[in-house]
Amino acid sequence: MNGLDFDVRVLRPWARDPGFYANVWAEMSDVPAHEGTTAPAIDLFRYQFPLSKADAAALTRQLRTVPPLLEQARGNLRDGNARDLWRYAGRALQDQADTLAALDAGTLRMRTLDGEPLATLAGTSPQLRDAVRQAKAATDRFRDWVADQARDKTGPSGVGKADYDWYAHNVHLVPYGWDQQVTLLQRELDRAIAGLRLEELHNRALPPLPQRDDPAAFLAWSNERLRRFGDFLVATRLMDERPAYRAALAARLLPYAAPDKRDFFGHGVALDPMPLYSHFYHWIELARMREQPNPDPVRRSPSLSNIYDGRAEGFATALEELAMHAGLYDDVPRGREIVYIMLANRAARGLASLHVQANEWDLEQAGRFHARWTPRGWSDPTSALVGFEQLLYLRQPGYGTSYVIGKLQFDHLVARLSERADRRGATLDMRDVFARFLAAGVIPTALIEDEMLEDPR
Repeated sequence: MNGLDFDVRVLRPWARDPGFYANVWAEMSDVPAHEGTTAPAIDLFRYQFPLSKADAAALTRQLRTVPPLLEQARGNLRDGNARDLWRYAGRALQDQADTLAALDAGTLRMRTLDGEPLATLAGTSPQLRDAVRQAKAATDRFRDWVADQARDKTGPSGVGKADYDWYAHNVHLVPYGWDQQVTLLQRELDRAIAGLRLEELHNRALPPLPQRDDPAAFLAWSNERLRRFGDFLVATRLMDERPAYRAALAARLLPYAAPDKRDFFGHGVALDPMPLYSHFYHWIELARMREQPNPDPVRRSPSLSNIYDGRAEGFATALEELAMHAGLYDDVPRGREIVYIMLANRAARGLASLHVQANEWDLEQAGRFHARWTPRGWSDPTSALVGFEQLLYLRQPGYGTSYVIGKLQFDHLVARLSERADRRGATLDMRDVFARFLAAGVIPTALIEDEMLEDPR
């Protein structure tokens, strides 16, 4: 209810954010629900292609809502003046147009928990194909209208510090407000960069990590790294040895990317994909939600208002460093350098998002800061990735910081459990901590902390 209250009072995406109306999705999110606020979603990835007659009819009905929705949006947005939300909305709308065009052409690859199946309209009804084309044409018209209107928008786009604090405390149950989050993220940025430089000093006698320029050789190596990561998860009891969980990882196999096609993550993957595979623990959790649903019906479904973000993104980020300390890179010490670079990037982009929410920076300034404080020049402020990330973090307050703040909440929980074990003269079993933490479900970490600290173990 607090999340709904915030949306009605403050965020009001239907009236301020043209990107709210991009609601056709081909990619399943790697967290329990769609990131950000959106009009009722049309999830292509939930359909089994080729479509049955019933599914074709259902998708036709859904897609026929797109033109009237976008027409209604023009009135809903009439008084909107959030400059950056208007200036950058064309990215999401263009993505939707491209998705619909690819669906019509039979070239659309969807992202699902089971891989990337092809969405094809072959053999389906002419009514569905017409609905796809009408939705695409309406999206094109709306995108052009938004671009024309954006030229006159001059207002702030962030929610401001006071509303950010209320949202953090009362919706996401995060104990830290705007000022505290700035301090914490700056500390993690400093620690990550200092840690990187110390790792480089430690590894000074080692050769640099090799670049693999043959796509076939890279794919085989990437598969080996993925397999090794899965074995590590089983050994640490972070993952049960189940075919569904191995399959969830295998579906995320990272392919070769040419040097001129690499974004921030691509630079790291080219040297060692295991740091990013660590973050892909998301997909194991999604498989777990499907294969072993939580016995509590409330925890079985995605939490409303995206209040799972600190738990989902925070633990995935924490696991990058936890796996490093637990020995994942013992045979490739330079892999540890990538872990610190990834943490620095997450801290920098989270800091930038805070200043955007406070209306101190616009998205262009945020992108420059984000890139400047990412080591080794791996982040390009003009890249599609940086633009996507900063826009998402503007549209969903707190998401940009959730990676680091959620990680710090997990650290704090471990510290409290450790202190209690010390007082009892016991040894803290980290594998037991992992098991209990994960069994609680993808809910706010503050609630998991309360639950685990009430347990006398």
